[in-house]
This record gives sequence, C-alpha cells and structure tokens, in this order.
Amino acid sequence: MDPLLSEFDSFVRTRTPALLRSAYLLTGDQHLAEDLVQSALARTHRSWGRLHDSGNAEAYTRKIMYHLQVSWWRRRRVAEAMPGDLPESRGGDSGPDHAQQITLRLTLRAALARLSTKQRAVLVLRFFEDRSEVEAAEMLGVTVGTVKSQTSKALTKLRTVAPELADLYVTEGSAR
Repeated sequence: MDPLLSEFDSFVRTRTPALLRSAYLLTGDQHLAEDLVQSALARTHRSWGRLHDSGNAEAYTRKIMYHLQVSWWRRRRVAEAMPGDLPESRGGDSGPDHAQQITLRLTLRAALARLSTKQRAVLVLRFFEDRSEVEAAEMLGVTVGTVKSQTSKALTKLRTVAPELADLYVTEGSAR
C-alpha cells in the first residue's frame, strides 16, 4: 500500500470518532453529521499530499467541516429535529450517577435543538472545541461581532428553554 494512503487511512480511523462528535453537535443529526465528516474527509484526502507532513490535518479537516456547515445553513432552511443518539466517547460513561448523566444529556440535546444552526455552531466551536472568538469567526467565515452576538443570543435562549442547565452555562469571559 502507498505510504501516503496508509497514513491517510490511519488518520481517518483514529480521528473520525472525534470528528463525528463535533459534527453531531454542529448538525444535531447523526446522518447529517456522518455526511459532513465524509465530505470533509474527502476534501482532506485531496489535499493530503501537502497536509501529511505539516501535522495540521485534523485542524484542516475541522475547518472544512465548519465551512461546509456554514454553506449548508446558508443554502437551506429546513425544520430541525434531533433524532438519534449522541455518539459516545470510546471510554464510555464512568460517572457515578448514570441516570443523572442521561437526563442531563437529553436535556442538553433538546435545548440545543431549539437553537438556530448558527447559534449551535458558535457554541460548539467556542465551548466544545474551546476556540477563541477570533478562531470561531475565521472557521465560520463571519465577523467576531457575529460570533459574540450569536453566542450571547444562544446562551440567553438556553437559559430560557432549559434553566435546569444553569450549572453548565458559561458566563461571558469565564466558564463555571
């Protein structure tokens, strides 16, 4: 097997679960998340010759995912539903209260479903991916002001639709 192809295959096998988790949070749908990751990986493959030495393949793939998601939300406005389950991390849940974790996950999933696609994308980038406002703006192809306003609107809406998540909220400039 070609060494570049083998390297790309290894990248896909090791990083796809993490990419799928991010894509699911962006799209709110398991099937759309899989499509998003597949499209991003196809584009990454086309550029693999120049990426494999740089060590930036995952960052490149994630940026493609965010750009694709932005272009998809600009093209269509479809009623959103969040069927399916959130992909599990390989380690599984090891917390003491499994029922409480499931309740929290379901509540969070339902609350995220009530956000616009832009708001959900900004929250995923800022708080799940731990990106700065500038990084999120660059990845989404919008201004920093848009990231700030969408973050503020999303957190306000979360406070309204799911006050039981108050311990998870992030206040401006600090995380709790």
